[in-house]
Amino acid sequence: MPVTNLLIDIGNSNCKAAFGTGGELGDILRSSDTDVTGFILSVAGDREIDVIVLSTVREEDPQMEKRLEARCRKLVVLKPSTKLPVDFQFGFPASTLGSDRLAGALAVAMLFPGKDCIKFDFGTALTVDFIDGDGVFKGGNISLGMTSRFRALNVFTKRLPMVVPGEEVCSFGTNTAQALEAGVVLGMKFEVEGYINKYPGHTIIFTGGDSFYFAEKLKSPIFVVPNLVLVGLALIADYYVQN
Repeated sequence: MPVTNLLIDIGNSNCKAAFGTGGELGDILRSSDTDVTGFILSVAGDREIDVIVLSTVREEDPQMEKRLEARCRKLVVLKPSTKLPVDFQFGFPASTLGSDRLAGALAVAMLFPGKDCIKFDFGTALTVDFIDGDGVFKGGNISLGMTSRFRALNVFTKRLPMVVPGEEVCSFGTNTAQALEAGVVLGMKFEVEGYINKYPGHTIIFTGGDSFYFAEKLKSPIFVVPNLVLVGLALIADYYVQN
C-alpha cells in the first residue's frame, strides 16, 4: 500500500488540504470554516497517514498540532528553520518569513533548477518572490491581492460599491463600477508587468486563486501552478518519508 501524506495549507481566507503520494497531489479540499482542526480531521478520516506537513500564516495553535501529531507518524510544521529537501539559502534574515512563501519558493527551486525565477502568488495578498538559479531566496514584496483591493475601496469609502470583475475589462471606465474594475485589474496587471520588464530573462511563475485570471491578460511566457504551496509541501513530505 503506497505511503499517504497529508498536506495542509492554512491561508488568510481558507484552508486547503490534499493527500500526496510520491509527489502527486490528490483532490484538493477547501474550507473557510473557523473550525480548521475539525476540517482537517474530517479530511484525514480513518486513513493511515505517514507524514503531515502543515503550513499556516495564522497564529500557532498548539492544541491543533497536538491532535494532528496523534494522527500520523511525523508532523512537520513548516518554518524557516525546518530541514528542507534542498540546500535552500536565504538572502535575508528569514525568521519572520511566512511558511506559505517558503513552501512556494522551495517548489520553484526544485521545479525550475538553475533558473532565475520570479513567483507571483495571487491571493488575499499579492506576493512577489525572487529565487535565483543557485537556489537562493533573494527576498520579495507584498501588496494587496485583487479581492482585497476591491474590498478596501468599498470599506474605506462612503459610496464606492463592492465589484466583482468580469473576464473583459475596459481601458477606461465610463461609470463607477467600470472605473473600479479597470483601476484594480489594470493596476495589478501593470504592477506585474513592471516586475517582468525590469527583470528580463527570469522564469515567471504564477500561483494562487487569481493566477489564471491574470495569466490570460499578459503576453509574457508564464508557468501557472495554481497550488504551488501544496506542491512544495508534497516535496517536503516525500523528503521526510525517506529520512
